[in-house]
Amino acid sequence: MIKLQHTLSGHQNPVYALSLAPDPTRFYSAGNDKGIVEWSLDEMAFVKVLVPVQSSVYALHRYKHLLFIAQRSGLIQVFDLQQQKILATLKHHQKAVFDLKTIAYKNELLSTGEDGSLAIWSLDDFSLLYHFQVLNNTVRVIAVSPDEKEIALGAKDGILRLYNSEDYSLLKEIPAHSFPVTSIQYEPSGKYMISGSRDAQLKVWGLPSYKEEKNIPAHLFSVYSIAFHPHLPYFATCSQDKSIKLWDSSSFKLYKILSIEKGIEGHFHSINKMIWTQDGKHLISTGDDRSIKIWTWT
Repeated sequence: MIKLQHTLSGHQNPVYALSLAPDPTRFYSAGNDKGIVEWSLDEMAFVKVLVPVQSSVYALHRYKHLLFIAQRSGLIQVFDLQQQKILATLKHHQKAVFDLKTIAYKNELLSTGEDGSLAIWSLDDFSLLYHFQVLNNTVRVIAVSPDEKEIALGAKDGILRLYNSEDYSLLKEIPAHSFPVTSIQYEPSGKYMISGSRDAQLKVWGLPSYKEEKNIPAHLFSVYSIAFHPHLPYFATCSQDKSIKLWDSSSFKLYKILSIEKGIEGHFHSINKMIWTQDGKHLISTGDDRSIKIWTWT
């Protein structure tokens, strides 16, 4: 069972990004407000504004003690969570940055966004190592395979592009969706990858072939986030249609709908992001209604 435990308020504008903290009882959120907020899961309360920012934040990504902050301005800030200060500001993108991921074995950061380029940064000195144009349109999302050998990019043209992480060579282009790709996630053991789109569909791609195995009419509008439970065979999806859905990750059967339409105290606007806590006890969701909801798995 999963049920709403608490609703956190305080953001004055839509929220787009969530990240777990090194401390498993804390997490971060950000969006159109001019700051990154730290929250306590133990207290179910606001802790502090971690760091102010100059423009809207579309993605947060934590790697070890570093928090990477992707902004509408095109800047990426690197915040050291131990020293509690900005270490670097990464400048390359000319438009909004929508997603960030790290490749641990190479000690590299990947960034992409509205300008359609993929940038690769060194985590040793935060220098720009390499960049290339994916397409002359928005790239919305990056996913890294569990073995870190492959990178998937989802773009506005509905195509999934797969790259080799060694040299960033293009492996495959898959015409996946009829509308922009808005979410991608690899199944943790590497059996398949799921993509979500503005066409409201979920598609399941078998690995290593990336052959389409399932097409699920999952939501009514864009699927903005896909999150696998860290220990149990379930994954969650959330959408512009104001609902969160829980699915069996083997059979793909729908397990639960968390929505105000179902009489549950859910979000009343688009849900933009979800993450599970490390222990899998909580699902954290947020969106355009400016609230953060903590759902408890029992």
